[in-house]
Amino acid sequence: MRILITGYKGFIGRNLAMYLQRQGHDVEGWEWQPGIIPSTEDYDWCIHLGAISSTTFTDVNQILEQNFEFSIRLAQVCENFGTNLQYASSASVYGPTTHFTEDGPLLPQSPYAWSKYLFDRYITQYKDEFGILVQGFRYFNVYGEGEEHKGDQASPYTKFAYQAKNNGVIKLFENSNNYLRDFVCVEDICKVHELMLNVDATDIYNVGTGRPVSFETVAQSIVNKHGGAIEYIPMPENLKLQYQSYTCANIDKLNSVIDMNWTNIEDYINGK
Repeated sequence: MRILITGYKGFIGRNLAMYLQRQGHDVEGWEWQPGIIPSTEDYDWCIHLGAISSTTFTDVNQILEQNFEFSIRLAQVCENFGTNLQYASSASVYGPTTHFTEDGPLLPQSPYAWSKYLFDRYITQYKDEFGILVQGFRYFNVYGEGEEHKGDQASPYTKFAYQAKNNGVIKLFENSNNYLRDFVCVEDICKVHELMLNVDATDIYNVGTGRPVSFETVAQSIVNKHGGAIEYIPMPENLKLQYQSYTCANIDKLNSVIDMNWTNIEDYINGK
């Protein structure tokens, strides 16, 4: 298939572009340019990953322009050219809820989460009117190779591994044994995207393992692998109001259309 990936220079975009190319697809990339929408003519699919991805970004106007308004215009371009669309949503739309089912109530807590929620809402409202396939993927906590450039926005896995290897000390928020997340490796994200290219469905899907693991468990697995120690620190004030203490993807809907053998993060760490 001929595929256009927006945000192809980002963590997931780079991994996905290389993966799809290895599977024999013709892949091209596009990066954000103010005021410009890419043409999707002659592509079978557009995979829209480009966005301001920082959960602490505070310029609401900019994040709505790039994450929400741009996404609507891109969806309209895809519709005009008959190009199917996959796009990245986020588990952050669930906020402090604990149900994590695609059709349940959502409580976004940050500008980033709101931008993802609003586009999901747009797709849901008009899903029966599209003449193309539109598939949204609510990524849970993605980790893996190639995200070192993200700094504070990197996954706990990457930050903890860096700290253990370079400083010998992993810094964990206090009570991290009670903070559980659904960690999903980027290789599995890539597999989901490709498998779904052949699914004749327009919908929004959770993409996670359905198995939450505590931050402390991840840190301890890295210490066991690379050595070092764990130091507990207070959570910064700017994170307290929007911090998700628990995520666990309900993947019943995704399981109904594809088969996945999810990677366990402890196994991933031990294999590195």
